Amino acid sequence: MPDASAWRIALPHSTAAVPLARALVRTALTDGGPSADRDTAELLTAELVANAVEHTSGGGAPIELVVELLANGCQVEVHDGDPRPPGDLAARPDDTPPDPWQEHGRGLLLIRTLSSACGHRRTARGKAVWFTLPGRAATP
Repeated sequence: MPDASAWRIALPHSTAAVPLARALVRTALTDGGPSADRDTAELLTAELVANAVEHTSGGGAPIELVVELLANGCQVEVHDGDPRPPGDLAARPDDTPPDPWQEHGRGLLLIRTLSSACGHRRTARGKAVWFTLPGRAATP
């Protein structure tokens, strides 16, 4: 029996993947009941998917989006075929933020700032870049 708390979809390696990913995250978090902030989840997911499209060659391999509903929030992963780690996802050792006026790197800054945790890991086919968001209380 499939796990109703996890959503997984292959996305095209094109800019069309971004709105598809946003829609899937919104649907998963809406159908899953009180969960993480949907707007923040959509924004951060769009950043991860856009990075995967822009910074990986694709080679015909789709990007995979995984949304897992947790008891205390959600975790979103974006899988791509490039094993190289993402730019500046980890906190800097000297704790200096990236220059906000740079053309690139702001998306990863958003992910680091707005998520409760984030990171990346190698996979058999490349890498997965992920973030988690804390749960929200149900509104009466």
